[in-house]
Amino acid sequence: MGNNSSKEIIKRILGYLPMTAEMYFLLRQQERPLQTAFNIKELERQIPKILSQAEEIGTQYQAPEKKKVFLFASLHYWIEHAALMGATLSAQGHDVTIGFLPYSDWRDAGNTFDVRQQNLYAKKVLNGLSPLMKNISFMRKAPQYRQMSEEIKEVVKTVSENDVQYTLRNEEVDYDSDLYKLRYGRNIHAARAAVGYFENNRPDVVIIPNGTIQEMGVVFQIAKIMGLKVNTYEFSDKRDHMWLAQNDEVMHQDTKTLWEVRRNIPLSDNELNQITSLFSARQNATLWENFSRLWQGNASEGGEAIREKLGLDDRPIVLLPTNVLGDSLTLGRNVFTNSMSEWISRTLQYFLGMPTVQLVIRIHPGELITEGMAMTDVVKSVAPVLPEHIHLIEPGEKVNTYDIMEIATFGLAYTTTVGLEMAMRGKPVIVVGDTHYRNRGFTYDPDTWRNYYRAIGKLLSEPETQWISEEQVKLAWTYAYSFFFEYPLPYPWHLVKMWGDFHDRPMSRVFSEKHWPRYKNTYAYLTGQPMDWNEILNPKEPTGGK
Repeated sequence: MGNNSSKEIIKRILGYLPMTAEMYFLLRQQERPLQTAFNIKELERQIPKILSQAEEIGTQYQAPEKKKVFLFASLHYWIEHAALMGATLSAQGHDVTIGFLPYSDWRDAGNTFDVRQQNLYAKKVLNGLSPLMKNISFMRKAPQYRQMSEEIKEVVKTVSENDVQYTLRNEEVDYDSDLYKLRYGRNIHAARAAVGYFENNRPDVVIIPNGTIQEMGVVFQIAKIMGLKVNTYEFSDKRDHMWLAQNDEVMHQDTKTLWEVRRNIPLSDNELNQITSLFSARQNATLWENFSRLWQGNASEGGEAIREKLGLDDRPIVLLPTNVLGDSLTLGRNVFTNSMSEWISRTLQYFLGMPTVQLVIRIHPGELITEGMAMTDVVKSVAPVLPEHIHLIEPGEKVNTYDIMEIATFGLAYTTTVGLEMAMRGKPVIVVGDTHYRNRGFTYDPDTWRNYYRAIGKLLSEPETQWISEEQVKLAWTYAYSFFFEYPLPYPWHLVKMWGDFHDRPMSRVFSEKHWPRYKNTYAYLTGQPMDWNEILNPKEPTGGK
């Protein structure tokens, strides 16, 4: 048996003995880096700078109303991000507490000895920020006798199911699997700890990353059940911005109130140029301005070139672009289907008997970098050998989806943005999942299988009369601009390159007279000021105070 294996066995045994990890940390580990994946050393290194800059800010900028703020994070990178956010809120005069769970991985239980050391390490680092904020570990024993209501048990079950789907990229959940048991165990512990904390502490606002999966999803739901104001935030591919939702899961991307205001405001020439340039970059596989993502791996060849390449003829072409299974933008998005894979299976069965129509299934290129159930397997489970009128484009194939859009008669979309982009081209789109652009006035939005098949039949029987109107195309362009440029709110430090952003935009710069007007409203919304999209889109005077 190797030394590493022996050490792991010893640590697993010691992990169940009281105070062993704590004594080891105090005697040997306190001044040495942990030999685990849990890493908040950059936060530790930046604490002197954070404290110095926060003190300077505190003499200049104070929030008009001081709030009792509770932030919660699990996993080391979210703990770092929440701590930096908490420091800036404290500098504005808010009473800030950060709660945490010291995990390095949501998929692996690791051993109790390491987790207990990680807890001590996180506590030690966060104590360095004690002039600015308090901290509380949710690792402390949550009462096992605490009776959880049926509502809370259901929340824990749902979040644990989401965790399994997210991790395995599979919509099927094995409740006897080690993964589900791990996620349920950690989530029920987080639920008990959250209930115990919120019973004795009533913050004015709770701020949580994501709010859909893992312990963060559980604590979000507990806060809502207990009647607390709770905000969730996440990051898209747009640098220097965040998504923010008040009393809702940010990954739901609920744009309804934004759209109620925006749909009646035509795009200016400058706004139209911005969205045109962005989508040109998306189509041609180039980066654009402060967006960090390539949406296509291959430059456009043109519609006719792709028609010849795929062997398509003049029969109607229906484009079905898939999402990545288990992505947090697809979790809980069923409208009338049981799952996305069921939708693909039943749609394929429908078209198998229609040789007069060409169905092109474009598997998401993101499947190249994910593990789990592949949509290719879903297709092949229905039809191991595809007939000539069904075309399957696998994730690694050098095909630009925008070229297929150009020649498609209409599209079928679950939650992918391809549906929005087809509408911008004037193409009819049937939206199946509960995506952010559903029911915004430019898509077909069936709510039953019967209405879904009816919409397909109508578009095939009268394609020319079913094209969306010029007014709907304008709506789609306006919506796209609003979603990509107005829905994200300015925020200085993106999760992915947080410390690089912090170097480029230190707190002293963020709170400078020149830059603070850009960020101050976001901080006000984070601490509970209601988001008024009419005011955001038509600003009169900046909110907040100096």
